[in-house]
Order: sequence, then C-alpha cells, then structure tokens
Amino acid sequence: MKGVECVDFLSGITGAQIFNVIMVPVQSIIIFLTFYYFILSMFGLYRKQEVKIHTPEKTFAVVVAAHNEEAVIGPLVENLLQLDYPKKLYDIFVVADNCTDKTALIAKKAGAIVHRRFNAEKRGKGYALEWMFYRLFKMERQYDAIIIFDADNLVKDNFLIEMNSKLCQGHQIVQCYLDSKNPFDTWVTNTFSIAFWVTNRMLQLARFNTGCLSNVLGGTGMCISTDVLKEFGWGATSLTEDLEFSMKALSHGIKTTWAHDAVVYDEKPLTFMQAWHQRKRWAQGQVDVAGRYFFPLILKGIKERKLMYIDGAIHLFQPALVMIATFFMLTNIIDAFQPQYNVFTLVMPWTGWQILSAFQYLYPVAALALDRLPWRAYVGLVLYPVFIYSWIPIVFLGFINRKDKQWSHTKHTRSISIEEVNIKQKKASSN
Repeated sequence: MKGVECVDFLSGITGAQIFNVIMVPVQSIIIFLTFYYFILSMFGLYRKQEVKIHTPEKTFAVVVAAHNEEAVIGPLVENLLQLDYPKKLYDIFVVADNCTDKTALIAKKAGAIVHRRFNAEKRGKGYALEWMFYRLFKMERQYDAIIIFDADNLVKDNFLIEMNSKLCQGHQIVQCYLDSKNPFDTWVTNTFSIAFWVTNRMLQLARFNTGCLSNVLGGTGMCISTDVLKEFGWGATSLTEDLEFSMKALSHGIKTTWAHDAVVYDEKPLTFMQAWHQRKRWAQGQVDVAGRYFFPLILKGIKERKLMYIDGAIHLFQPALVMIATFFMLTNIIDAFQPQYNVFTLVMPWTGWQILSAFQYLYPVAALALDRLPWRAYVGLVLYPVFIYSWIPIVFLGFINRKDKQWSHTKHTRSISIEEVNIKQKKASSN
C-alpha cells in the first residue's frame, strides 16, 4: 500500500510544481548575491580618512613582463624613472619574454635592467614573473617588495610613495587604482573604462572601507611583499595569475589592501573583438581558479567565522552567477506561454525585481560622479549595457574552454607619454 501511495503522490505533482521547486533556490541565490553586492557597494560611496606615511623607506623591484611590446615599453620605462621617489630605493626590471622584436633593446636604452627569457612551452605572464622572481631572490641586493606592471601601462608620479605608505603601515599585498590611458578612443575603450571605474569605486574601495574584507589583485599595479613571495612562492601561472595569487594569499590568511590614490593608466582594447578575446581569457581563468579555491574558502570562512573568506568565494562565484541569472532570464519567456509557471514572483514580488534592476544601472553613474570623472565618460553609458550583457556568452565560452590554458597576447599600440595623459585629463576635466 505504501508503494501505491508513493506512486499516487508523485503522479499528483504537476510540472509547474517541479519547476517551481527548481526556481526557488535559483531565485534565492540571485536575490542574496544581488543584495550582498548592493550592501557592499554602499561602502564605496565615501572615502574614509587615511593616515599616510610620506617618508620614503621601502625598497622596490619594479618588474614589467613584456612580450613583443616595442610600441609601448619605452614610454613606460621613461615614466617609471621619473616617479616621485628616491632613485636609489628602486630598480626597474623588464622581462623580455619570448620576444622577437626590439622590446629588449628599447627597454635597455630607456634605462631598464633587461632580462631575456625564452621558453616555448611555459608561455605567459605568470611563468615570466615566476622566472624573474627566482632571479631576484638570488641577487645580492634584496628589495622590500616587488611591484608588477604591464608593458602598456603609464604610472602616476606618486605611485611608489603610496605603496611605501601601505607597506610601512604593515600591509603585505597592495592593489592600485586602475585607470585608462585611452578611454575615449572608441566606444569599446569608453565602456571598458567605465567597467574599471565602477570596479575601482563600488567594489575595490568598498571592500577596503569595510575594514574586514580582502581586495583582489587586478593584473597590474600590484605590490607584493618579498617576504610573502619567498614564504609562499608565486606559483600563479593560470590565465588569470592575479586572481590566482589573490586567492592563494587569502587562503593563507593574507589580505590584499587597496591604494585608491596610486594610479596606473592601462591601455584598453580598441575593438570589440579584441575586448572579447581578452575577456574570454579572463573568464577561462576565473572558472579555473574558482574550481580550486571556491570550496576551500567557503569552508575556511565557516570554520574561522571570517567574512573575508566568504567574500573571496563569492567573487569567484561570479561566472556561475552569470550563468544562473541567464538561465533565470530565459525561463521568464515561459511566463508568456504558461502562466502557471510563476518565475518572477516565487521569492520576491515583481516590484522588487524592478528595483534591483534599476540599481544595476545606477552603479556606473554613481562611480563616475563620485570619482569626478569628465562629462565625456558619461557618453559611454549609452552603450555600456551592450558591453555588460556581452559578458553572458563570454562566460559560457569561458566555462566550456576552462581547461584551455593557452595564453593569448593582447597587442598594444597606444604609444603615448604620461605627460600626454595628464594633459588630456586636464582638458577633459575643464570641458
């Protein structure tokens, strides 16, 4: 009789009920994480007072990993030699990694200490950095910290002063503000720049302001204590070596902090396809890193009752969130044909979804206004949704190709000086 009752019970469950059972946890995840990021972003609405140490004390090895970057390496090295910091306290090293052009020659003429690396098997920035760190550790002169830049960067003159201050305060890993040196070249560079500005303000500064969360390294403008690298090793050779090392350090209880006034100007891709390939590489790398660190960080956060580990895991969950949210949006189509499937109102009323959607469009406006960016930056908001929603297919492709570890090089061509960047910024601000 019990078997018959079970069959009768199961046969009485409708397709709509089964569908709703699936959709409840899906909606719950989306709502929880959306509110989590909303609350987190509130901490980015202000700048808290910082006590800074202005006396130069720490020594730095400034490392630039470059692969065929003859178009941009010269202005960067010249820029680094002009930083407002005692020259005796830092050296500039350029790793000419598998270069077939004049990168090494130009960097040496500009004043950098050049190390040539050739390895056809272990290709990519992560391997180049690991190779260079090993060499640095064996040198007679030892440095307090290592700073990593990309070859296409330009750097604000107070950069080392800001990093020195953070290290003197006891921080061991520091990430800087990532700005753009070509935000108005094309609509792609404009929207790409907006994405970085939003991250700087509403996520990175917000995490720093909480006082209990760890920031995330951004690939360039990274300052890492030599003691940390010697103790735990670099070992970050994935497609997103910055994220990998962030999570590796966090898993050992070492937080990354944020330096909002230390600025690096990064070259953004000029075309949509260039941006597509770069972001696909990032998506592949993030899925790869998430597979290794997501659950360990969740467990560590629960065990030690520390939110910074949970927050790190939530950051790694972003690709999965995009895929879950996409599934959720697609199921909304069912409402038009099958009214019994209550997709949007199972957990939260329709008004709630509208409010959440509105906030998503307010984030970039708030970030631009708070950091006092020029009016031209707001023009990109028109096409910003195109850039954001293009992440959906990119994330799915990143998940599908997550085991592909082949490095794809982004060609840089914007050879401009830091003086030109400063002049353009002043003009944009005055208009």
